[in-house]
Amino acid sequence: MKLRSIICVTLLLATRTSTFAAEKFEADVIVYGGTSSGVIAAVQAKKMGKSVIVVGPDKHLGGLSSGGLGFTDTGNKGVIGGLSRDFYHRVWKEYQKAQTWRWQKQAEYGNKGQGTPAIDGENRTMWIFEPHVAEQVFEVFSKEFQIPVHRDEWLDRAAGVKKSGDRITSITMLSGKTFAGKMFLDATYEGDLLAAAGVDHHVGREANSVYGEKWNGVQTGVLHHRHHFGVLKTKISPYVVPGDPSSGVLPRISTEPPGEYGSADKRVQAYCYRWCATDHPENRIPFPKPDGYDPQQYELLVRIYEAGWKETFDKFDPLPNHKTDTNNHGPFSTDNIGMNYDYPEASYERRREILAEHRRYQQGWLYFVTNDPRVPADVRERMRKWGLPKDEFTDNGHWPHQIYVREARRMIGQFVMTENELTKKKPTPDSVGMGSYTIDSHNVQRYITPDGSVQNEGDIGVGISPYVIAFGSLVPQRGQCDNLIVTICLSSSHIAFGSIRMEPVFMILGQSGATAAVLAIDGNLAVQDVAYAKLREQLLKDGQVLEYADASKPKTAKSFLDPKKLPGVVVDDDDAQLTGDWQASSASSNYIGNGYRHDGAAKDGKATARFTAKLPQPGRYEVLVACPPNANRSSKVAIEVHSTEGKKVVHIDQRRVSVARNVRLHERRSSNGDDLER
Repeated sequence: MKLRSIICVTLLLATRTSTFAAEKFEADVIVYGGTSSGVIAAVQAKKMGKSVIVVGPDKHLGGLSSGGLGFTDTGNKGVIGGLSRDFYHRVWKEYQKAQTWRWQKQAEYGNKGQGTPAIDGENRTMWIFEPHVAEQVFEVFSKEFQIPVHRDEWLDRAAGVKKSGDRITSITMLSGKTFAGKMFLDATYEGDLLAAAGVDHHVGREANSVYGEKWNGVQTGVLHHRHHFGVLKTKISPYVVPGDPSSGVLPRISTEPPGEYGSADKRVQAYCYRWCATDHPENRIPFPKPDGYDPQQYELLVRIYEAGWKETFDKFDPLPNHKTDTNNHGPFSTDNIGMNYDYPEASYERRREILAEHRRYQQGWLYFVTNDPRVPADVRERMRKWGLPKDEFTDNGHWPHQIYVREARRMIGQFVMTENELTKKKPTPDSVGMGSYTIDSHNVQRYITPDGSVQNEGDIGVGISPYVIAFGSLVPQRGQCDNLIVTICLSSSHIAFGSIRMEPVFMILGQSGATAAVLAIDGNLAVQDVAYAKLREQLLKDGQVLEYADASKPKTAKSFLDPKKLPGVVVDDDDAQLTGDWQASSASSNYIGNGYRHDGAAKDGKATARFTAKLPQPGRYEVLVACPPNANRSSKVAIEVHSTEGKKVVHIDQRRVSVARNVRLHERRSSNGDDLER
């Protein structure tokens, strides 16, 4: 489990107005947002012969790719093409230089990342990198293609978008600078331009009923990954005096009801900074004690440690030169759950407050874990070996300039991407690129359960295979705006965005969006009227991957069966009632549907799945079980078969290929509604 911001905490000039005469600039394509998607979009427009300007709040180019997320969430790298892959090739070239390896020899660097080599010499790509190296690559892009960049420029969201009919003619910043163009791209993590242009959008989780989804909406009772309190051996009391509601509630726990399963709300995934750490003494700065530090904010973490939790360092993912990209991990970690609900549509001033609170919380978390005597001594001792790197984020106190906005606004455009397209339940038209990462949502809220314990909610991880992204998801509905393309806050449901929201995908969509913009200019067309055949031709010419190359081959490396095409009554794990801590995966060679689930070798017997088969009529049925075999599976899985004849327990060995393929469990006379539980 898995949005970002373009606001610099320390130098936010969101309310300024210029005392100088307003400046006016003009180009064929105006890109609002200096994110990775924005830079790549500008490069593509320039390559296709158009003038282009990048303008936005960013002081640093690259967004989250240069803002701490160096351990790239790639999914299947085979679907990453075009300028997105070129970025990772340019990163690889930087690491071919001896001077780039300042604190470590290349041969000493652990050469693994996301299941494949971090330094892929065969394909001349590198997927894992330091923040300043990524920023350098984006800066070289802008200089090489002579792209004007206007930094620290904030859209006047009240009156800064001028339109003639359904077309934007210019956008004006708070500084007074005005940018006129033929086509506009919103490449921000917040979607400020699309909102100011009057384009329909959504914030929060849709109800499952809106798009016929399963993993959208409130997910009470669903526990994926290990970011919830169910992974602990004991329940944690949310009250100041454990077990006593009258004593008050600990900080950072909501007293609001969580909502009904599958229902809509306005909550969004938790944000955090993907902070960069180092254990190299010459480059290390001790974690600072932030202004306003309050150790009581972390009382819940003390109780988690007391419950025996020991995974503090599990997400210190290694970067070159003795550094890490460190993400949230565990029930109470760097995700600031519940503190960002108003961020997507907040004023600049309010966003500044939210960002400052997130920075204070996260730096306070680090200081607390390093210094507070209530933290286990071995954890404090190990944490003291780490610190902030002197050579990263040098103008921002060595703290990332970019927060991880995991979701904000999402456009409601010509086509809405949902989990049904990602899981292949419905077809996706007019591919402009591909995604492949797990459908991933971080926690959305932390609440009190009816039994008086604390629980996180919203964490989802559903394995999928590569999928295509529709051109219609990048453009507004017809009649709302004819010359705007959205490359980050695209048209998607909350849960589908959980997979789409990866930096390689944003770069892919930046290139495809800019290509469509250029074709619209050349044809004097609304973006909605760009001929897909022509767009597709240009995208393929420029190296984009529009279909998964292995999809039509015999299933070898990744072989999966469509449950709808199997005979009989099929109940896949996606349709099972799950309890306990299940983790989604698609790593094995063969499986049914979108993947399979396992309990992470917990060996505690707490994870169960109930498969309820709706049988057409009473009779005698043969029950078959399919699961991907592997030597690391259990050799004795207990399966209960319930029927009118009672319950029968059968054990199967999931390490044996013959068993995993086809197991006859029980033949019995049954009535509608019987189930199988494991």
